[in-house]
Amino acid sequence: MAVVTALRPRSIARTETAPRARRTIPPLPAAARPIVWGPTVVALVLVGLAWQAVAAGNPYILPRLPAVGTAFLADPLLFVSNAWATLQIALLGLVYGFGVAFVLAVLTSEFTLLRRAIMPLASVLNVTPVVALAPGLVVAFGFGMAPKVIVTAIITFFPVLANVSTGLRSVQGPVLDVFHTLQASRLEVLRRLRIPSAMPYTIAALRVTLPLSVVGAVVAEFVAAGSSTGLGTVIKTSAANSQLAQMYAAIGCLALLGVLMLAVITAFERRLLFWHESQQRRR
Repeated sequence: MAVVTALRPRSIARTETAPRARRTIPPLPAAARPIVWGPTVVALVLVGLAWQAVAAGNPYILPRLPAVGTAFLADPLLFVSNAWATLQIALLGLVYGFGVAFVLAVLTSEFTLLRRAIMPLASVLNVTPVVALAPGLVVAFGFGMAPKVIVTAIITFFPVLANVSTGLRSVQGPVLDVFHTLQASRLEVLRRLRIPSAMPYTIAALRVTLPLSVVGAVVAEFVAAGSSTGLGTVIKTSAANSQLAQMYAAIGCLALLGVLMLAVITAFERRLLFWHESQQRRR
């Protein structure tokens, strides 16, 4: 028996004596790793400490953070209702601005003459101060929501047009040659090749325009006459009455609103563009 054991190959002996493989623990998601959220927390703490230091010596410039929290908790319904009014304007303006810009981007990518006619006009609209257009829009459309939605749509229009048109025209030549070899129609090339290829550019435009729509809504509430709701109106009224704590509480609500919108588009990007190289690198 001892002779048989001695004649066994070493590999078999090692296999029998090898310990069982340990179960591998799946890695934590990126958001749960301290290396990801730790620097953000440290930066927020440092900003809070600097805020408190400045507010202690300059109470007429910055209120203390506890005072801002107290102003919010004193009437949270005021901030929530006005945040909803601002969000409505922002989303409506984004929908109209995005829709018109996307259609024009498709048309300008297909027709060169149309691109040469529209892009200069879009550039002129982009560099025109939208604050100067607001009084005329109020005269034309009244004191309701329409002028604010139009102002927001104008602010969000050009980033979508520029990004989507670039994405539609950035199709690789060899892939386009394959579609031409298969005698694909212009509509098929657009639907099956150009629009999918432009999706990363479209999501990038949304990452810019979603928070920007909140800025556009607040600007519209600042400059549009007859505005009675919205966080922009709360900020304007609080500043006029020297209620700094209430004003910064409204600004904090705007910042939180922008962060939430950015988080939504980031989650949507990861779900929609899971195949793209940028998402593969994040994993």
